[in-house]
Amino acid sequence: MFCRLEDTHLRRRLREKLSTDLSSEELSCIYNSFDIIGDIAIIKVSNEKVVNAEVVAKQIMAVHRSVKTIFAQASPIVGDFRVRELRLLAGSGETCTKHRESGCVFEVDVGKCYFSPRLSYERSRIAGLVKSNETVVNMFAGVGCFSIIIAKTVPETKVFSIDVNPTAIEYMERNVKLNRVYGKVTPLLGDSKDVIHAQLQHKADRVLMPLPEKALAYLPHAVSALQPSGGWIHLYDFQHAKGNEDPVEKTKLIVAQKLSSIGVGYDFAFSRVVRSIGPNWYQTALDIRVDFLPSKF
Repeated sequence: MFCRLEDTHLRRRLREKLSTDLSSEELSCIYNSFDIIGDIAIIKVSNEKVVNAEVVAKQIMAVHRSVKTIFAQASPIVGDFRVRELRLLAGSGETCTKHRESGCVFEVDVGKCYFSPRLSYERSRIAGLVKSNETVVNMFAGVGCFSIIIAKTVPETKVFSIDVNPTAIEYMERNVKLNRVYGKVTPLLGDSKDVIHAQLQHKADRVLMPLPEKALAYLPHAVSALQPSGGWIHLYDFQHAKGNEDPVEKTKLIVAQKLSSIGVGYDFAFSRVVRSIGPNWYQTALDIRVDFLPSKF
């Protein structure tokens, strides 16, 4: 579950309340599987636990007084638009909300756009790496969180913020105005590989790839967005790792194979496990320094 550090006492109160209604197994399953986005909570729960999910919903609203609506996630996140089916458990059923993070405010429709509060640390971390006067390309921008936090943290920068979902672009444009980064963040609608090919080849000092499902396939296009002298790529991946396997090393191996196959000089400057996303499944992050681009780029 995502919560700010100052909400630790709320987490403790919620666990205490849930422990009276749920078994220890159910408590572990459900307690660790919900997000709070603005005034909306989304619970990930299997169908057989719907009754208990409704109990959880009531307790969440009792503890987190700012939460006005609670949904159960009724399907995986799927498709190019990265959306999920939501089932109302409690509250008004409103899917639009405002979420606050890193001094920014983001409007989002959780039923029509992808948004994860669990990436807040990564958004802050990447923004802290960007230097003044850099040009950044965000290949999978959603409603603009990475892009806008970068622009607010480093005002002397330019971010081209791409997404294929028209609704996400609509909210991104709202968020650009809401956070007063107009002219610093440029929303661009389309498939990022096509947008880069048409407009952004050799423009970027830094490329963000916060969509693990497409990162490897789109890696050559990220490289082509970099200036000929090279730059930085921030890549996120999903990896299955069990036993003594290291998910980060598995990500490094496949990325190294891909970059080597296209003749790119590179170095893995930093890597980490971002979070566990299921039994033996992990989200990983790589900060890749690209030293040079081959002539074909």
